[in-house]
Amino acid sequence: MSQFFQIHPDNPQARLIKQAAEIINGGGLAIIPTDCAYALACRLEDKRALERVKQIRQLSDKHNFTLLCRDLAEIGNYGKVDNTAYRLLKAHTPGAFTFILDGTREVPRRLMHPKKRTIGIRVPDNNIIRDLLEEVGEPILSTSLIMPGDDMPLSDPYEIRQMLEHAVDLVVDGGYCGIEATTVVDMTGEVYEITRQGVGQMEELD
Repeated sequence: MSQFFQIHPDNPQARLIKQAAEIINGGGLAIIPTDCAYALACRLEDKRALERVKQIRQLSDKHNFTLLCRDLAEIGNYGKVDNTAYRLLKAHTPGAFTFILDGTREVPRRLMHPKKRTIGIRVPDNNIIRDLLEEVGEPILSTSLIMPGDDMPLSDPYEIRQMLEHAVDLVVDGGYCGIEATTVVDMTGEVYEITRQGVGQMEELD
């Protein structure tokens, strides 16, 4: 049976944020709100929790996971960022963007694209996640909460709880946070490319 925390989206309760971080740091699997949709989340280094994520979503080893980071400085620890990339990242973080970057040695190899050694990284514009990342103290591994056979992520915290309360350790109710995807920007080549147009708008690459 999972825990169910109702956390205020504008003024997250510090006590609940701390408890949520303890669950994640202790190896727990959580469902958390973001600025686009609900997501499955766990510790970066937690192999067991990662396998649970794959089982829930029926994902292959080729699935691209995303690291949720606190800020631009933390992105630089896990993704290779040159001056041009830095300026673009600075202009669009936090926000509804996932940036595909060449991964650094800080990223476990099992999380990167098996051939390209790339990783998706983003800084969500969400108060709950911002506080949770600070409390956890490192990036959180995540993937959208899209169930097998569905095209859209789950959006109702009570429906999520009813469906997955025995499969995860924590469900964070942060209110409705949408069902749209992030905009994915591939920054691994000489020319940056939007590979999925989602919520985020980036005039520089239109």
